[in-house]
Amino acid sequence: MNRKLIVTHHAPDLDAIGASWLLKTFDAQHYGNAKFAFVNPGSTIKSSEVEKLEIDTDDVTHVDTGLGKFDHHQPERGHDHSSAASLVFEYLCQIHPDLEDDHALDILVDFITEIDHFGEIYWPEADHDRYNFMLHEIIRGLEFVGIHNDESQLHFGFTCLDGIYSALKQHVKAKDILKNKAEYFQTKLGKCMAVETKNDDTLKLAQKYGAVIAIRKDSSGGHIRIKARPDAELDLKDLADEIKLIDSTGTWYYHPSGKMLINGSRKHRQQKASPLSLEQVIELVKKVYGN
Repeated sequence: MNRKLIVTHHAPDLDAIGASWLLKTFDAQHYGNAKFAFVNPGSTIKSSEVEKLEIDTDDVTHVDTGLGKFDHHQPERGHDHSSAASLVFEYLCQIHPDLEDDHALDILVDFITEIDHFGEIYWPEADHDRYNFMLHEIIRGLEFVGIHNDESQLHFGFTCLDGIYSALKQHVKAKDILKNKAEYFQTKLGKCMAVETKNDDTLKLAQKYGAVIAIRKDSSGGHIRIKARPDAELDLKDLADEIKLIDSTGTWYYHPSGKMLINGSRKHRQQKASPLSLEQVIELVKKVYGN
């Protein structure tokens, strides 16, 4: 198969990066080893430049420029809530219908499209400084620093989208796990959650849903992580003391904040898994904090 050429505009923004990433990632059969070229916004690449790159004209694809299949700047699309990324996604769903059920990818494309239409001006506290830490602002900020050329900026964005997509998949799975697999129980301090799963996003998400204590036992390695909401009127010291009375095998770390009791972390590679079952930990929580 001939090598493809993806053409987008100079200083690629999140939409140009996202559309290109979608093609390379989800239509790898055609675009996995694609080359890249850059033009002024709205333009198409000159045939002489295509010849220099030793690419056939039929193997050139423009995204977010050129007014073609994967560009949304035509006058008739002016009021459409579309983007280069959403147009590529529609194409991908036609050739790979299973992608229509990829909720994480759908979230990612919707976000890119919202940003491309300046939808962030409608967000809660839209002028808050926290939004400057988001990917599209980082990409824009790097243009001022001048450490990237067009191609390296594109590939930096690809790396970020790889991480974001992976995190979104974990987030989507965590929602399903909390709905269908987690066990909820009451203490005097409020609702608690316990679950056996490899998905660590369940801990933070459970707290966002209101759990004062969230417990996760890793279904593969057996390690246990216990976290309390930052605003919960409790610390986990008494629970840590109770666990140590019956568990002399597991390596436990009590965080000085009082809100984390950790037996297993990517940051600590030598911790031994606790032999305690999830049910035993639940009973200890009930014993310490009442039920």
